[in-house]
Amino acid sequence: MASSDKNRRRGIVGTIVSRLLMLGAVVLMLAGLVAAMLHYANAPGPLRERKVILVERGATSGEIASVLEEERIVSSRYLMLAVLLWQRLRGDGRPLKAGEYAFEPGVSLAGVLEQMRRGRGVAYHITIPEGFSVAQALKRVREHPALSGELTIEPPEGGLLPDTYQFNRGETRDQLVRRMMAAMRRFLESEWPKRAPGLPLKTPREALILASIVEKETAVPAERPRVAAVYINRLRKGMPLQADPTVIYGITKGLPLGRPLKRSDLKKDTPWNTYTRKGLPPTPIANPGRDSIRAVLHPAQTKELYFVADGSGGHVFAASLKEHRRNVANWRKWKKEQRKKRKEQTPAADQGATDDTTR
Repeated sequence: MASSDKNRRRGIVGTIVSRLLMLGAVVLMLAGLVAAMLHYANAPGPLRERKVILVERGATSGEIASVLEEERIVSSRYLMLAVLLWQRLRGDGRPLKAGEYAFEPGVSLAGVLEQMRRGRGVAYHITIPEGFSVAQALKRVREHPALSGELTIEPPEGGLLPDTYQFNRGETRDQLVRRMMAAMRRFLESEWPKRAPGLPLKTPREALILASIVEKETAVPAERPRVAAVYINRLRKGMPLQADPTVIYGITKGLPLGRPLKRSDLKKDTPWNTYTRKGLPPTPIANPGRDSIRAVLHPAQTKELYFVADGSGGHVFAASLKEHRRNVANWRKWKKEQRKKRKEQTPAADQGATDDTTR
């Protein structure tokens, strides 16, 4: 009886040992397979030249793996799916993001997956120049072929921050415009508390309105604080701003006029015409850049009330009307000399064009 029990115990122990040895062999085999899989996942891939592919929204991992194999970006769809499964078991459940991707020659399978998980797709850019109106900016957004969807939002004038924006194919037009609006909102919120004391501006919106006028008046960065000071001084004195760009906006609502401004235009009363109405216009007339906004919040310390073009792209400033009239005379003389040099006569349609005589 004792011998039988011993034999039975030996049999059980032998079975356990045998099974443990089998399990150990399986574990070693699986470890070897995982090591081999990870080796191939990190090895250079089969791609021989840069290739761009588009991963559609809603594509499954299997569909993506098939496309990558067909395009010879990865060597095997099954290896890719196995690596994905292993990474998920290890706790990396980040999805592969849709988008347009540029893969470089020799990119590893692990590199492909990381690039797609991070969404590092082909980057596109769109530039909204300083001084563009909302209408001009939205036209550029509508025409960009890498953006998707209809544009359904209409930002207020001055509500977009001029800048160069980066995006990936598939981003919607609404998403991009919202980013532009958020950028302007954040910038105003950060700059308004830093403003110089005593400005005749009650709200950030009023600063934005004046900054849009400064933006349209000069393209010379160094002049912006000085131009801003002229308008700030005029507001303090209750003088009309008499800014030509506000007249143009009242006529075109943000589109180019397409001709020189005429004296008769200055008399056309619109809500934006700062020749016929005192104070700030009801809305901005363009999207001002960061420098113009800062110029309005930190204007130059000067008593100047007038400026006129100097013929070199900049302006000549004056504190008195007498001095300004002298500058205007010099400007007219310069224009006459230029016409003479070109041996051209001013077209009839240009007769009466304004030459900043009243600012």
